[in-house]
Amino acid sequence: MKMVFLGPPGAGKGTVAAAAKDYYGIPHISTGDLFRSNIKNETELGLKVKSILASGGLVPDSITIEMVRNRLAEPDCEKGFILDGFPRTIPQADALAEMVDLDAVVDFQISAEEVVERLSGRRMCPSTGRIYHIVFNPPKVDGKDDETGEDLIQREDDKEEAIKHRLDVYTQQTEPLINYYKAKGLIREVKTNNDLTPAQVFELTRKALS
Repeated sequence: MKMVFLGPPGAGKGTVAAAAKDYYGIPHISTGDLFRSNIKNETELGLKVKSILASGGLVPDSITIEMVRNRLAEPDCEKGFILDGFPRTIPQADALAEMVDLDAVVDFQISAEEVVERLSGRRMCPSTGRIYHIVFNPPKVDGKDDETGEDLIQREDDKEEAIKHRLDVYTQQTEPLINYYKAKGLIREVKTNNDLTPAQVFELTRKALS
């Protein structure tokens, strides 16, 4: 099963991908992880990305596409994969179409209001990266990490204005991909909301793919 997961930030793509990875026995490939591993391993592409990010630039499509191409050529992708965070634009989708034939593109649908509620309520422990939510997964003591007792923080990109900006960017850049993949008959819609558990969203995804 070769698939792409689409959806706005906070739609739960990563959580569902973790379950789908085990269920289908295929790797979950996140572009964020790809960047980090290439930088950590000091690959040629990783060194390029590091210098671009250090200078405050945006990583060009050509480098992102080459990283994805290299990753999809690895043996564990022969049976399939889940791409999360790529493609983000039509040119990236065209490049992916030259590499592989996809089986499905899952479009996770959630309202902007629920995304704001979901992301703006997140709190993080600075030293461990442990994530809480003031409504859905609160710490035992308000504002404190359960294990270390440290003060929890709200990441800058989880503040309401930043979330709304991220949603605007998604709408402008990535939503056109939905029509692109609809025209190819690949879209599978999964409607989600904050009342559903991750297990329920995965079950909806599995049904949409079956």
